[in-house]
This record gives sequence, C-alpha cells and structure tokens, in this order.
Amino acid sequence: MAQFFYDNQIRRFLIQFAKVFSNWQVTKGKDPNGNDILIRVPIMYGDQSRQASTVIANNSASNLPSAPLITYYITGLEYDQRRTQDPFFIDKLAVRQRSYDQETGEYKTTQGQAFSVQRIMPVPYTLRITVDFWTTNYNQKLELIEQLGTLFNPSLEIQSTDNFIDWTSLSVVYQDGLTFSSRSIPQGTGNPIDVMSWKFYMPIWI
Repeated sequence: MAQFFYDNQIRRFLIQFAKVFSNWQVTKGKDPNGNDILIRVPIMYGDQSRQASTVIANNSASNLPSAPLITYYITGLEYDQRRTQDPFFIDKLAVRQRSYDQETGEYKTTQGQAFSVQRIMPVPYTLRITVDFWTTNYNQKLELIEQLGTLFNPSLEIQSTDNFIDWTSLSVVYQDGLTFSSRSIPQGTGNPIDVMSWKFYMPIWI
C-alpha cells in the first residue's frame, strides 16, 4: 500500500504567484501639499464564496468589503498530455557535499559526503488561476493595469523552490484574458464594488 506523501508543491506555486501581485500601490487622494497619497494593495487567497463574503463583511449585512483589495483563487487544474514524457523515466544525479565543521558551524573547502539522488519523471498539469481586483474608483483600476500589464509580455517566469536538484521548480505565468468590469445594467439602488477579473495559467509539474 502506498504511503502518505505531501510536499506542498501546488501551494508553493500559489505563494510565488501571489508575490507577483504583492506590494503594488494605488493613489488615494492628495495630501495638503498636493502630493499623491499612496496605499499598498493587500492580496489574499479566496474566491467570492458565501463563507468568504461573510468573513469579509464581519458577519453583518450592513458592512461592505474593504477596497482596494486583490484576491486570487484556483479555477482549474488540468492534465497536460502535450507535455507528457516517458512516465517511467528515472534520472540519477550524483551529489557531493562540502565537509561541515560542527565546532565552527562553517563549511570547509574539502569534499564531504557523496550520495546519489533519483528523480522520478513528474506529471504535467496546467494550473489556472483567476485574480480579482477590488477597486473603489476607475482610476485605481487603470493604475493596477498599467503597473502589472507590462510584466506579462508574453509571460513571467517564477520559481517555487531554490533547490537546485528539483527539476519541477520552474514555471511560467501566462495571462489568459481580462474581464474589465463585473458591473452590468444597474438594477435597484445598490452600488456594488467594481471587480476586475484577470485570468492566468501556469504549466507546472507534480
């Protein structure tokens, strides 16, 4: 019977993907000297589900979600047969470490342990992610588009780990369409926060 194994592989790709959209700023008025007031747009994982909406609204129907805000969530995970290689291939890699001094806590220039690593052929998947931009005005939306739109030309490379023997750590983020506004023909007196949805996909290995 197979043993339980979990290595946070997809989660690591999500963390690196979120860093692409972290620490971006938008303007929020001007100070008394006429300079722009910049605020950082936070990012969090989670789609606009009923439970997430309840948490954001503090379990009250009278509270509105805070904005500006960026949320991202998985919309699909598909097996990519086009990138399938020999599924039974095992790559053998010889690794040699530098010797380590326990007393000084430093690595020496001499050779230490040597061992062999077997790398099993990974399985190709396509990870699809949607990013929602919650903005309070039209200008904030345009500011985010101009800052982020130049990164994906045509793609942006990310790395899930810095382990040099991990041949599944590299991936590429492609954009896959943008819905500029979530608003339609107004009905009633409500004025919901305008949400812009940006779709991306990444070829990953598991």
